[in-house]
Amino acid sequence: MNAAAPALTPTNRVLTWCLHLLLIALLVLAAARSVAGGQARAGAVVAVAVLCGAVYAAGPLLPRVRASRRVAAGWLGAVGAVWLVLVVLTADGVWVAFPLYFLQLHLLPRRAGLAAVTATALAAIAAFAAHQGSFSPVAAIGPALGAAVAVAVVWGYQALYRESERRRHLIEELTATRADLAEAQHTAGVLAERERLAREIHDTLAQGLSSILLLLRAAERSLPDTPGTAARHVDQARQAAADNLAEARRFVAALTPPALDDTTPAGALERLCATTATRHRITARFHLTGDPVPLPTAHEVALLRIAQAALANTVRHAGATTVEVTLSHLGDEVALDVVDDGTGFDPATLPAPDPGEGGFGLAAMRSRARALGGSLTIESAPGHGTALAARLPLPPTATRPEARP
Repeated sequence: MNAAAPALTPTNRVLTWCLHLLLIALLVLAAARSVAGGQARAGAVVAVAVLCGAVYAAGPLLPRVRASRRVAAGWLGAVGAVWLVLVVLTADGVWVAFPLYFLQLHLLPRRAGLAAVTATALAAIAAFAAHQGSFSPVAAIGPALGAAVAVAVVWGYQALYRESERRRHLIEELTATRADLAEAQHTAGVLAERERLAREIHDTLAQGLSSILLLLRAAERSLPDTPGTAARHVDQARQAAADNLAEARRFVAALTPPALDDTTPAGALERLCATTATRHRITARFHLTGDPVPLPTAHEVALLRIAQAALANTVRHAGATTVEVTLSHLGDEVALDVVDDGTGFDPATLPAPDPGEGGFGLAAMRSRARALGGSLTIESAPGHGTALAARLPLPPTATRPEARP
């Protein structure tokens, strides 16, 4: 009810309304029992009960009570004072002490709240004893037990609320930290890629274009007096343009291998087998099974690179005479199998990677497959050849028959 209190949640609102209803119900009960019992001071009890309810209802409606702990404490004192008059008039007013406990613990600091609850419980016990005409320990059990329950409930709830707030702040900090980290990683990646491209373009394309420009200017200056010199400059510029075009194509090759230009993965793999058989003393055959579907560029590149690596390993290490490369379209995945009849090896005792292989090792092949959510397995034994199998899952969009020529 004040600025120092926690923000109300739906659960808090329900509990607050229950507290309101409980206090009003107890006031109505005290007034009704006084009237029904024919007490001599029934009129005074009803009046004080109504006054207590009015003073209590004024608290939630006054902005200053909500905004200031000191004003809220003053309002609570006014409610308590009217309640003291009520318990002097009737013993039924003692039970109003129970909702007052919760108000005092909620609105006052911990020590002040505990002191107020203790004073309220003692006043209730004393009033009940006065109405009974004698004091007994049994008469003290109700107010004292109610005070103990109220303290345990309110302090327990406050502890849970503080723990919840600490966890909420921790989650917010963790979320903000993760967002900052992701943004920093993204920024670092962008900057690194920009730096790499800027360096490559400066060292190749920019230098080549500058050379072409200088040669064409030299040719322009040579005309019309020395056409032979001009022709030589133009020829040099044409050669520089060809070299620059080759550099540009190498940039593109970093994203899409030239072997995949204007062809399908099946066509690229078939061409790879043919080239391998032509350059080396090995028979390399390609097979295609299943209904071909369009593959994402990343899948095409991975399949081609894995096949290149597998064939390179077969040529270098297997001593094989035949190798079979099979590309299989299996509905929701695509598979590449490379099987040779070479000497084989024990997969548990793989040799150290050869630095001269340029990244075509088994670890690189397995990394390519895993990057796309796939897998790569190798089966081999000394004297029984080697079988390599790569499985790559396909995205849901890759369901149409392959349309590329």
